[in-house]
Amino acid sequence: MTEIMGSGVALIDYDNDGDQDIFLLQGHPSAGSNVLLRNDKGTFTGVTKAAGLEHSNYGMGAATGDFDNDGRTDLLITAFNGNTLYRNNGNGTFTNVTPAALVLPNLWSTSAAFFDYDNDGWQDLVILNYIDFQFANNKRCQAPTGEPDYCTPRAYRSLPSHLFHNEKGKFVDVTAKSGFDKASGPALGVVTLDANNDGFQDVFIANDSSANHLWINNRNGTFTEKALELGVAYSESGLAKAGMGVALGDYNNDGHEDLIVVNLMREGATLFANNGKGDFADVSARTGLHNLSFLFTGFGVGWLDIDCDGRLDIFIANGAVTRREEQRGQKEPFKERNLLLRQVNGRFESIPIGVPAIHRAAAFGDIDNDGRVDIVVTVNNGQAFWYRNEGAKCNTLPARTAYSYLSASEKRR
Repeated sequence: MTEIMGSGVALIDYDNDGDQDIFLLQGHPSAGSNVLLRNDKGTFTGVTKAAGLEHSNYGMGAATGDFDNDGRTDLLITAFNGNTLYRNNGNGTFTNVTPAALVLPNLWSTSAAFFDYDNDGWQDLVILNYIDFQFANNKRCQAPTGEPDYCTPRAYRSLPSHLFHNEKGKFVDVTAKSGFDKASGPALGVVTLDANNDGFQDVFIANDSSANHLWINNRNGTFTEKALELGVAYSESGLAKAGMGVALGDYNNDGHEDLIVVNLMREGATLFANNGKGDFADVSARTGLHNLSFLFTGFGVGWLDIDCDGRLDIFIANGAVTRREEQRGQKEPFKERNLLLRQVNGRFESIPIGVPAIHRAAAFGDIDNDGRVDIVVTVNNGQAFWYRNEGAKCNTLPARTAYSYLSASEKRR
């Protein structure tokens, strides 16, 4: 299963020169090392070895944060059988400072997030785990036609996520102490938010083929899982979907952050609207999001205002994990096109973008410092690429957005 899932991407200004650099993970050791691309005004140079980031693994995700409070952005990599924490030395290099607590041997870690859950000024860390999979216990699964196919996560035991407390630069595993071990799920996506407006960060986790989790911060170092109570465990129809990517954004401009979760083909993405009182409601059908995303498997997702109208729009990176019937006979029958969804009067409409591929992660930022939000997307068994935003700068020109496609080979030296 590991070969169909990866892998991630992060934007990180590792050298503090004002340009967003790109860190790409490899999803398989045979692909070679992860890659760091230094951004020099929109032109990229490979600096992986010089930066001390050469590493090969079944890479999954990346999280950035200043865990030691030295003013420099550090980097965490999640992977199958081994996570890695790199400290930014401030001179263009990183040092592997992975403590034993973060290694999580024999686990398949997926996403992660730095956040300060106890408001002590030090960034703590949550790391998601997927399923209890090892090559030795690999199961043979089949499509409805009887052909060999990738298993669903239901074929394996799910795992709890891990929570780590930052004690002035040292991470201590507080999973059991905090209560995070009381619920498990095949976790893929994570965001932190103050769901109940009490001044403390909570944790939302999208689970693949089981109920989502919303861990409410009890403000005493412990958390309670309340996704069902607060309306984000299941879709409006009461189904547990195959949650993958997740993103926060105030789509209806009411001052409260809403949640979008992207799911498996024939499930549709889910938009949970936040009423500001700690409760959420599924508005996917009424906004048109469900129908527009129904035929796709979403992985990367993010909010951005593509037409400068003051309303948030959506980008979703899509790629299947099980064979698409219309691509039967092709070498890689998992290709899907991405979705760029513009919001008009509270509903979404689709704008064509890109070509079909096995898209996975998406990162959002102003790559070329022109005041527009660009998107970097990874492809399973293919080249990563950059969607450069060539539309209007918000509040300066009439609303118009167009994205041009730049492959890695076109912009990389």
